Amino acid sequence: MEIRRTDLSEPEVVALLELHHGEMEQFSPPGTCHVLDLSGLKQPNIEVFAAWDGASLLAVGALKSHDGFGEIKSMRAAPAVRGKGAGRAMLEHLIDRAREHGFREVKLETGSGPVFEAALGLYDNFGFTPCSSFEGYEPGEFNKLFALDIG
Repeated sequence: MEIRRTDLSEPEVVALLELHHGEMEQFSPPGTCHVLDLSGLKQPNIEVFAAWDGASLLAVGALKSHDGFGEIKSMRAAPAVRGKGAGRAMLEHLIDRAREHGFREVKLETGSGPVFEAALGLYDNFGFTPCSSFEGYEPGEFNKLFALDIG
């Protein structure tokens, strides 16, 4: 597996991110979805990465830089490889990248319910713990906020 930064020009990356965006919109109650579309990911403070096995896309993920911490965005394994470690490898990469930026903490916002169970389990396995509001996100019945100390 090779994880490298993407400029969002690869059709496979675009298709996986569009699938992710569509599912997040579909399975989130109105007003609770904070997924970024392609234009939202093309910001100077966001790095997007893709995990590849040769020509096969395995996963995508992004790191958004804030003042003092990194935020995990757009984490998604390709449907054909879910449960095979690509998401774990991507999360490890994003955490390592946050350390390279000098961050001592990473945070994320996600949803809850059946579609989010695998991601919630992954974050729990890495030691993420619930946290308070950040960057306009508010925890609630659906929205869950987590942080991980990486210092």
